[in-house]
Order: sequence, then C-alpha cells, then structure tokens
Amino acid sequence: MTVFPKVSVIGLGYIGLPTAALIASRGISVHGVDISERIVATIAAGAIHIAEPDLDGLVQKVVSNGTLKVSTKAEPANVFMIAVPTPMDAEKRPELQMVFAAVESICGVLAPGNLVILESTSPIGTTEQIARRIYEKRPDLVTRPGDKDAKPLAIAYCPERVLPGRILTELINNDRCIGGLTPACSRQAQRFYKLFVRGACVTTSAAAAEMVKLTENAFRDVNIAFANELSLICERFAINVWEVIDLANRHPRVNILRPGPGVGGHCIAIDPWFIVDSAPDLARLIRAGREVNDHKMEATFERAVALIEDNGFASIACLGLAFKANVDDLRESPALEVALKLAEKYGSRVKVVEPNIDELPPALARAGAVLTDLDDAIRSCEVAIVLVDHDQFKLAPLADRRHLAVLDTRGIWQDMLGR
Repeated sequence: MTVFPKVSVIGLGYIGLPTAALIASRGISVHGVDISERIVATIAAGAIHIAEPDLDGLVQKVVSNGTLKVSTKAEPANVFMIAVPTPMDAEKRPELQMVFAAVESICGVLAPGNLVILESTSPIGTTEQIARRIYEKRPDLVTRPGDKDAKPLAIAYCPERVLPGRILTELINNDRCIGGLTPACSRQAQRFYKLFVRGACVTTSAAAAEMVKLTENAFRDVNIAFANELSLICERFAINVWEVIDLANRHPRVNILRPGPGVGGHCIAIDPWFIVDSAPDLARLIRAGREVNDHKMEATFERAVALIEDNGFASIACLGLAFKANVDDLRESPALEVALKLAEKYGSRVKVVEPNIDELPPALARAGAVLTDLDDAIRSCEVAIVLVDHDQFKLAPLADRRHLAVLDTRGIWQDMLGR
C-alpha cells in the first residue's frame, strides 16, 4: 500500500485537473478542490471544462471508478498539491492571493506528517511564505527540538513544465525539479512524484526550484524577443524574415525561433516579470525581452490597420485567437489582443476564425466582431490577418485565398509572398 493513500489537488484548471486525473489513474484516491461550483459540477459528471487531448476519457474513467472525487471544500489527505493561478497586477507585479487563499483553505485539515506541495509558478520565497502562514494558523504542526515522536509537516515546491496539447504525456515523461524547505522535505516529495512520473525527479532547495521555473520561461521569452525584434528590422528593409531565419538556422550553432504577434500563455508572458520584480536592477535583458514582445502586439496591430486602410472598406478575417496553435487557451494571447483592437476600430467588419472555441470572448462580441468558420471568412473577406498557426489554417488551398490581402504573422502562407 502506498504511503500516500489520499491526495488533495487544490485548483482544477489547466494543470490541476490533468494532474489529479493522472494520479487517480494510478489507483490513488484523489480529492479535487475548486472554488467554482460550475467546474466541480462538470468534473463530477465525468466531463471536462478545458480542451486537452485524451483528458476527457481519463477524467470520465477515474470519476466513474471513484478514484477521483471533487468538491468546493478541502478534506483531510496525506498530500496537498496547490495548482492555482498566479497572475500579475497592472504594475506587472505577482499576485499571490489565490495561492494564499488555497493555503488558508487547507490549514484546518492538515495533520502531522502531511506533504504540502506548491506547483503554481511563483516568485522566489513563496514556498517560505506558505510555511510561515501555515505555522501561524497551526502552531501545533511545528516540530520542537527534542521531540522524538514528531512527524514534521513537509513543504516543497515543484513547478509544472508541460505544453498545452501534450499535458498528460509531459506530466508523465518530463523531468521534475523538486525543492523542499529541507532535504527531508525534498526527499518526501520526490518519493511522491515517483509514483506517477517516469522522468527524473531531481531535488534541490525551494528557492532554487522557484528560480528554475522562472528561468525556463524567461529564457524562452528572451529568445522569442530576438526573433520578434529581427522581424521588425527585416520589415523595415523589406527582407523576408522567414527566409533569413531559415538560412541562418543552417549554421550548426544557430537556432532562431519563429516570430509572431507577441507572446502569450499564462507562463511565458508573465513569469519573466516575477524575476524583474525580484531584482529590477539586475534583470535588464529579461525586462527588455518582455518589452519587445509586448511591443510586437502593438506593431502587429499597426501593420494590420495599414493593410486594411490600403484596401478601403474591406472585410477583415482575423485567423486565430489562442496563444498558440491547436489549443483553446486564450490566456494572455497576443492574437486575442490584436483581434480585440481591430474589432474596437472596425466593428462588424471583423470576422474571427478560432476553430477551438464555440463563442467569442465577451469583449470581442461587444465590439461587434463575428465568429465564423474558415471557409466563410476566406470567401467573404478581402483582408486576412493570420495570428495563430493552427493546422486548419495551414491547409487552406492557395486557390481559395489568392484574392486576399494578407498579413501573415506566423509565416504559414509563404506561397503568397511577393504575388
């Protein structure tokens, strides 16, 4: 019998629900908690509220066999995993209210020997803050010197590092970085993750693990910023940036990423600001990368407006709203921001194609934009703004779209360059 017979997952979103379902599929009793009654009711019925390959069948299975149960209230367990959002405020500083609210929600049911793991992306020192808040509420859980019978509470940080569209596969196969407040905490958390992770489970300190997660996303953000800045320079000199990147990448030690309309998703667009907030005097390159990628959204909008104005009173097809290809995730999406600005300027002339959603976000609908399919958008519009490289868009025949004036921010319609 496992030493972790019951696991509680707090937060059943893009990370929490797949994690809960995966652990439950190993025969471990899992109690999922979310403050949203709608989400809880959906999962309790064996359904899902997010789009992720293979997740629907897995959730249906573990709910039907009783290994995954859900509610809006925390219950006693052996392991508590916190997987709630950590957004940033208007001043680009991390907001940790949801993390601390999750900690508050479990304090009353914690017991000696429990393992508490934070998976939410967090600034350096957050795991230490969690420990202080727990011990303030539950001083009975503090291990005192000389207490030979004590079963200390273990607290650790283990950030997720998965790709939407491949979450279940990567939860199993990716290496994990596990940072405990003490080496003993790290070892206990490591034993737990080895129950369902095939990748290496490497231990370190909590602060180092927090920095690792931020570093991973800041690295990607800075590299995307290089590609985005390169695309702006190439545009000024009327050079095909896609050709430049493809040819430069033939160098054996060069691997330039692909530019786009900006950077989105909950991680890459936000996490670098956590580093900037922690060390504003030192994080100069990281800040510059964020500013370049944020500026690329405005530059894309301005290029789109110029193309639309050059084509008179044209109808506009905005292709894609998601932050990346073939997902329904709109969080921090630059495509959504560009489409919204265009809709606010041109109203019902804007037709939006996003094959992974059933209705427009409220702000877009209020601005007058219309959700349609790709065939209708191509047939009825004169201008196309390609914002996301969904597979469906790549397959659109050239003969059907030859009449369009195109701004392709993803480089998927190269066959129309120079026509």
